[in-house]
Order: sequence, then structure tokens, then C-alpha cells
Amino acid sequence: MSVSHEILDVVDENDNVITRKTRGEIHAQGLMHRAVHILVFNGKNELFLQKRSMSKDEQPGKWDSSAAGHVDSGEAYLDCAQREIAEELGIVAAHSMEVLFKLPASLLTGNEHCMVYRYCHDGAMVLQAEEVDDGQWVSQQTMDRWVTERNSGLTESVCLIWKQYREWDSKTA
Repeated sequence: MSVSHEILDVVDENDNVITRKTRGEIHAQGLMHRAVHILVFNGKNELFLQKRSMSKDEQPGKWDSSAAGHVDSGEAYLDCAQREIAEELGIVAAHSMEVLFKLPASLLTGNEHCMVYRYCHDGAMVLQAEEVDDGQWVSQQTMDRWVTERNSGLTESVCLIWKQYREWDSKTA
């Protein structure tokens, strides 16, 4: 099945399922749906960014969160996060992902309710060629600077997530 024909849940502003539609229909109609983002950090506390494939239908070639994806119809957020980190980065989550926060659906998130997770990983990764063109580790200070400077090479979602992450991190430190 092609990506545009994936079946996703359409949800309301409170993240309650209303109906199911194809990804293509949801995007074309601007309907609210669900997604996950995973921020992968290494032992030096650097963030792994993935460069979205040039074949992606949205924001091709831009730097994004470590792994991300749509939650399939009937799928739980955590199950999706584990699936996406395995598919995109080749990481089989050996320990629990930490739930960071949830962003409500908005224009900045592409009408996606986004559950954001953190995962620590120092091992090898195998990038999925269909989804990811490249990857790089960046320091938190570099990420702060890029977001502050509104680096056009970053997706809007990763900028929003990073700002929220830094706010969350300052409260838990």
C-alpha cells in the first residue's frame, strides 16, 4: 500500500477518534490526526537529527526530529514510536522511551496531535533510505542557535518541539 493510502484515525481537538481516512485524504482536507516524534540523544547529550528524504511529500530535504511518523488507525502512540524508531533508524528499543510531552494539533504541527518521546542510544543506526537521506548529531547549543536563528533547513515541527523540549528540560533539571 502506498503511503498516501495508509489508513489513519481522524481525531478532534481533544484527540478523540471521529473516523478513519487515508493519509492522502487527511492531508488534502487538513484534518486533525496523530503523530509521534522521537528525540534520540547519545551519551554526550547530543541530539540526532535526520534529513528528510527528497522524495517526501512534505518538507523534503529538511532536518527533522530523530524519528517521526503517523500513528496508524487503532495504533497506540508508544507502539508507533517503537515502530518508527526501528523503521527509520534501525533501533530496536531495548529500554523504555521516556514520554516528554504532547503537542496539540495546530497549523505548526500539520494538524497533528504529536506525542514526543526521548530515547538514549549510543549504538549503530541503519537509516531507512526511503525516509532518511542523512543524519547528524548536534549539540544542544547548536540546536538552540539554529532554532533561534530560524534556520530554514529545519522543519517547523522540529523547531516547535525543540522549544518545548528546552522549556520542559529547564523545569525538570
